[in-house]
Amino acid sequence: MNKPELRGEIDRDRAADLGVDASDIADSLRLMVGGDDEVSRFRDDKLADDYDVTVRLTGADRNNADTVSKLYVPSRSGLVRLDSVVKLHESLTAYRIEELDRQRQVGIRGNISAGYALADRLEEITKAVAQLNLPPAYTTMVIGRGRELERTFTEFLIAFALSVVFMYMILASQFESLVHPITILLSLPLAVPFGFFSLWFFNDTLNLYSALGILVLFGVVKKNSILQIDHTNTLRREGLERLDAIMQANRDRLRPILMTTLTLVAGMAPLALGTGPGAEERRSIAIVVIGGQSLSLLLTLIVTPVAYSIFDDFGAWVARHRRVRAPEPVKA
Repeated sequence: MNKPELRGEIDRDRAADLGVDASDIADSLRLMVGGDDEVSRFRDDKLADDYDVTVRLTGADRNNADTVSKLYVPSRSGLVRLDSVVKLHESLTAYRIEELDRQRQVGIRGNISAGYALADRLEEITKAVAQLNLPPAYTTMVIGRGRELERTFTEFLIAFALSVVFMYMILASQFESLVHPITILLSLPLAVPFGFFSLWFFNDTLNLYSALGILVLFGVVKKNSILQIDHTNTLRREGLERLDAIMQANRDRLRPILMTTLTLVAGMAPLALGTGPGAEERRSIAIVVIGGQSLSLLLTLIVTPVAYSIFDDFGAWVARHRRVRAPEPVKA
């Protein structure tokens, strides 16, 4: 990570006595060791081309500290040898100096070993940095995939909250009820654990694409509950009792639910089994959707009718309580 160099320390008092400027010393070293590409141009008439003329010491001379120290630098009284005013010594310097936002930075890069995830490694790095007790002028930040992971996680939480709010608003407007959307959205917390279990079972990780798969799962997993509750309300409006309507609606909607679920799983199967460039990203989305939808199917078929019955009883209790507390009209 370091590069050897010859570092020159100017004897300021002696250089002032001899009339040598520091800029002349720097220009001489730059010209003889580093070279100058703007000395002149050579015209090759045979090839009809121009070439830059570079002035520079030969490789053997500029790599020898003794030879460099014997160079002459201009002064007000003539030429002075470099070793009369400059002491050269070997040193080490940074291979390169990186800057970000006009501040110097040192980047530490690494890969994640097998069996670990990026999120927990970032947490360990943060703990290690805290133990260094860096001075107040030093700051640390995460870049690259780590920064994208942190930003993606924050944006995912925002998108998750907005998706739940929007789904509730749309369902409330469609069913003209504030209770039925809650019954439908109960399928979401049932499907998410199964999605995570699918990632663990197939040895996948929670990344950007699997997070997108969870959002897709939110959109498709509630369709079963919508079919059940909508048909139940229709049967109750036709005169059936609540229990009979629930049982009949589940029998009528079982086949469409199974058909749509199998169709979704079959449509995601090529993404889960595909190979080629980008297959890992597509596989994460498919695993979450397939696992979450398939494994939560049985629970949603049972939980949705039970939750519908419980919320309906709660709504009836609230209505009776309001009627009891309402004052009777005064007759004239």
